[in-house]
Amino acid sequence: MLRNGGVGNVGQPCMLRWSNRIRLTWLSFTLFIILVFFPLIAHYYLTTIDNLDDSGPRIFEPRSGNALCEVKHVQDLCRIRESVSEELLQLEAKRQELNSEIAKLNLKIESCKKSIENAKQDLLQLKNVISQTEHSYKELVAQNQPKLSLPIRLLPEKDETNFPLPKSPNSCRLYSCFDYSRCPLTSGFPVYIYPLDLYQFSSFIDPLIKQAFQATARTNVYVTNNPHVACVYVVLVGEVQDSSGLKSIEIEKQLHSLPYWRSDGHNHLLINLSRRSQTQNLLYNISTGRAMVAQSTFYDVQYRPGFDIIPSPLIHAMSEPNFLEIPPQVPVKRKYLFSFQGEKLESLMSSLQEARSFEEEIEGNAPADYDDRIIATLKAVQDSKLDLVLVEFTCKNQPRPALPTEWALCGERDDRLELLKLSSFVLIITPGNAHLVASAGCSMRLFEALEVGAIPVILGEHVQLPYHDMIHWSEAALVVPKPRITELHFLLRSISDSDLLNMRRQGRFLWETYFSTSDNVLSTILSTVRTRIQIPAAPIAEEPSKEIPHKTGKAAGTDPNMADTGDLDLGPVETEPPYASPKYLRNFTVTVRDTYRAWNAAPGPFHLFPHTPLDPTLPSEAKFLGSGTGFRPIGGGAGGSGKEFQAALGGNVPREQFTVVMLTYEREEVLMNSLERLNGLPYLNKVIVVWNSPKPPSEDLVWPEIGVPIVVVHTDKNSLNNRFLPWDTIETEAILSIDDDAHLRHDEIMFGFRVWREARDRIVGFPGRYHAWDMNHQSWLYNSNYSCELSMVLTGAAFFHKYYAYLYSYVMPQAIRDMVDEYINCEDIAMNFLVSHITRKPPIKVTSRWTFRCPGCPQALSHDDSHFHERHKCINFFVKVYGYMPLLYTQFRVDSVLFKTRLPHDKTKCFKFI
Repeated sequence: MLRNGGVGNVGQPCMLRWSNRIRLTWLSFTLFIILVFFPLIAHYYLTTIDNLDDSGPRIFEPRSGNALCEVKHVQDLCRIRESVSEELLQLEAKRQELNSEIAKLNLKIESCKKSIENAKQDLLQLKNVISQTEHSYKELVAQNQPKLSLPIRLLPEKDETNFPLPKSPNSCRLYSCFDYSRCPLTSGFPVYIYPLDLYQFSSFIDPLIKQAFQATARTNVYVTNNPHVACVYVVLVGEVQDSSGLKSIEIEKQLHSLPYWRSDGHNHLLINLSRRSQTQNLLYNISTGRAMVAQSTFYDVQYRPGFDIIPSPLIHAMSEPNFLEIPPQVPVKRKYLFSFQGEKLESLMSSLQEARSFEEEIEGNAPADYDDRIIATLKAVQDSKLDLVLVEFTCKNQPRPALPTEWALCGERDDRLELLKLSSFVLIITPGNAHLVASAGCSMRLFEALEVGAIPVILGEHVQLPYHDMIHWSEAALVVPKPRITELHFLLRSISDSDLLNMRRQGRFLWETYFSTSDNVLSTILSTVRTRIQIPAAPIAEEPSKEIPHKTGKAAGTDPNMADTGDLDLGPVETEPPYASPKYLRNFTVTVRDTYRAWNAAPGPFHLFPHTPLDPTLPSEAKFLGSGTGFRPIGGGAGGSGKEFQAALGGNVPREQFTVVMLTYEREEVLMNSLERLNGLPYLNKVIVVWNSPKPPSEDLVWPEIGVPIVVVHTDKNSLNNRFLPWDTIETEAILSIDDDAHLRHDEIMFGFRVWREARDRIVGFPGRYHAWDMNHQSWLYNSNYSCELSMVLTGAAFFHKYYAYLYSYVMPQAIRDMVDEYINCEDIAMNFLVSHITRKPPIKVTSRWTFRCPGCPQALSHDDSHFHERHKCINFFVKVYGYMPLLYTQFRVDSVLFKTRLPHDKTKCFKFI
């Protein structure tokens, strides 16, 4: 029962499920028929209705608006539509009219805003001008130093013929034998040179010396043809070729008969130059009165310290030395530690005609002769072979003539130079006769040593070296007493490479400046006299500016890139009028106080500069305690952040401006855009456009008005050296050298200017480059890749002092400028070499900028591969000229003090992006 009943109960649910499935299937089929076939049938029916009667209107066809309006109940709606359309058209017209008025009002609002901003800017500038004027007025009132006028030139009314002679010829000094009244401080140091035909013994003078002397005198800035205004009278007396036909009494008589000798020869300078190792002491037994004597050989009874002059020999009488043949200064250590070649023709003992014991010698009866000890000691050093040295005390060929007790030169000059090129040091053994305080032979050895970079070691301290009262020879040579000959080897080995190279470099400077040419020799002799009597040197020449007339009138626009400087005003725009840097404030202090630096550092004492980057600075408190003329401290001395910082220059030097020098060549559109970007630049004095093209600017070219003068200078030739000419229109110490396609923001320029004011002796700029060593070719390469170390700053966007423009154009070796003209390249490298050579410091890079080209400008020549090959050659050529690599590496750049510093809300940064 249970089994059957269970089966029946199971079958009933299965039937129910089957019936449900049938119902769902039928329902789905029905819905499919309704949804698919009914629309098809309806579509067919509607289409057949319109096709039944083509003559009547179709029910479902589109109808026009008029047709609809025929329908009675639609006409009202049509009228309403037309009325609404009319009203909409009227509203649209009113809307457009209102929009136009709104646009005009917006323009007026913007114009008012600009006017307000301009008025605020004008007000700020006016406040700055008033503040500056008040400050200047207070400075003038408080200034207690009177303005000095030039001294009245003093000239003697008559010659003092009865002026008594000194008691002994050896007692002449400047205070007793020189007439200062003929040489006022403002006289310019006029020098009169006697014509050689005025005295007969001039026919005995070496023709090469006469020719070189006359050629040099014609170009010397101090030489005058008016003897009545002369301060010094120069007489060339030697060197004579053959003195056998000359008598001392005749020479003395001819000297005393010179037109302006005035009985005692005061203010006369007798020059006896030497080209040979044995120059006759022509004036030894001649009464020279109060005349100064300049010659290479002196005995102690003849030499008057501080009055007479020991000049250098005149080796290159008529030819310029070839600097490229001079050996490089590195490697520091050469083949021989030291060398000496010479032969002693007559010993001290034979000259004294008697021999004394060492004990008697040191008692002062006769000087000790250490030559035997020197020979024995040097031979022992050579035999020890601790270091490679070369000493020869006997000449292989006939020795050169020499004075008694003096070591004679061996061989020809070229052979001696070849040995010196292999020697780190060269020994110069002074004459055994202590009465011989200067000799032509020692001067000749000194000249040759300095020429090729062998450091002179003077054995004997009784001699006087050339220009010893002006030149500090301890920086270029070693003076060792003869008793220390046994310690000489140890002393030479203890000198470090850096000290040795510094001495070699200083010796090269002395040789190039005072020894190398006939012009240098005469200029040095005259400069010695001029420095002794405290007359400033002649001002260095300015390059005259040949201005090109041009018309201005185009209002400069505002570059958005220039204006984006944050919320800070970069400083007052000085416009009425631009002020120049003071000139020649240290005319006499340089001559009197800085004698050491003037004579022992480049460029030497021959020029007086308007200003230099090496002028001393005052201590900080001096500007608040009586010496504040021109200073503009930040916040009046209280300091401050951005607002106070931008209101004044601050720093350690008085206020100043800078001049932009822009070199261009037939790129007028690029030039005009660059000039417009300078509009409104603070502290800008003027813009000098160096027009390097032979074609003048277009006649219809309108130059922009940027608030400062634009001076267009015509050049004689297309040369990149023109970038660094010291144009007389540059009236500021600071120069911003910039290419015509350089693109710098105002805040970048202002930051560079502020940094330069704190490092005036260096180049301060934006794009950095460096010199790399080529291991394969053992030479230098120019590299512009991104680097953490740099040694150059491109002068296409850099600040430098005008002082270096003078040095570049008038002092730097001409061979470098010729190389720049040959390649039309490398002038920026040459300037970096020069500044690093003078200062021994690297340049300073500011901001993160690595390039400075403006977007959209024509492609520069620097993208050409040949450009880099030429720069490689330039670097290696410049190294040959200088004798070493002057460039130094630096591993930092400069950013503003508060850059990336979190500040309180009431403080602002010095510069927003720097």
